[in-house]
Amino acid sequence: MRATILVEPGRLILGEKPVPDVGPLDALLRITTTTICGTDIHILKGEYPVAPGLTIGHEPVGVIHKLGSAVTGYHEGQRVVAGAITPAGWDNASLSGCGSQCGAGTVHGWKPLGGWRFGNTIDGAQADYVLVPDAMANLAPVPDGLTDEQVLMCPDILSTGLGGAEAARIRPGDTVAVFAQGPIGLCATAGARLIGASLVIGVESNPDRMAVARRMGADDVIDFSRVDPVSEILRLTNGRGVDAAIEALGTQATFEAALRVLRPGGTLSSLGVYAEDLRLPISAFFAGLGDHTIRTTLCPGGKERMRRLMAVIEGGRINTAALVTHRFGLNEIEKAYQLFESQQDGVIKVAIRP
Repeated sequence: MRATILVEPGRLILGEKPVPDVGPLDALLRITTTTICGTDIHILKGEYPVAPGLTIGHEPVGVIHKLGSAVTGYHEGQRVVAGAITPAGWDNASLSGCGSQCGAGTVHGWKPLGGWRFGNTIDGAQADYVLVPDAMANLAPVPDGLTDEQVLMCPDILSTGLGGAEAARIRPGDTVAVFAQGPIGLCATAGARLIGASLVIGVESNPDRMAVARRMGADDVIDFSRVDPVSEILRLTNGRGVDAAIEALGTQATFEAALRVLRPGGTLSSLGVYAEDLRLPISAFFAGLGDHTIRTTLCPGGKERMRRLMAVIEGGRINTAALVTHRFGLNEIEKAYQLFESQQDGVIKVAIRP
């Protein structure tokens, strides 16, 4: 089969690998649509290290090609998605309500990101086939009325963005600022509106993304290239600050700005993938005395999470198909990476169809 292989930092190729063998609890998925994530760019740049030779990608939509001997409740030929995070469901983290960190505990201590396996610790989804571990915990049937592109954001982007809004503890009537309107920020904007925020303020400079942010639920979008977003958000909230700020880019500047716009006792929900250490400025942190909460989120996974997200889409509450701006075949994967990394031609997300 064809597979997108990380040769070394800075170099991906479309190569060949054997079709995986299927264990008793596994399912072999024939990929019909997948995509490229910002995290894949961090991997490509060497900012997040994975083993050379790994197949990249963690957002699979496809058809069950083969089931393990112990897997029940599914059938071959069934359309399914699997989350980017694939919890086994039985370990300490899962049973404590944090399946994203499934497998994190070891005899040597706690290791984060344990539930993220595709394209991180096992071969991923930018290929003709992907092996899904613990299939009965992770495969979610796609409703007949939904297309691949409608559910393509569920495995990661929508789950992460909505998870950031959930982590922000948004209540009906809250005011929320979302810093950066990339794919995850756009889904966080939609999630804040879905949960009940009365005022959602996006921060972005790309005109295309600013327009999409308004369609996804932003009441106002601040162009940070023209005005200081902190001052403008404080002006829009009459100096009160926001109840919740969602940081969806992963930079010191956006993290600090998100902290500075919080009201006393507000929550900063951090979604960005940071490539270097963060600093907490004393003035923004109120020397640790501002009653603020800082929460981090790793994309919730598992089949029940996927079912809920697809139900939200099927019910017309969120439309994520609008985020797919470009389409490529798997043979064009290197071209797709070049476009996505360069952020040219109005790209938001690309659909890859083997």
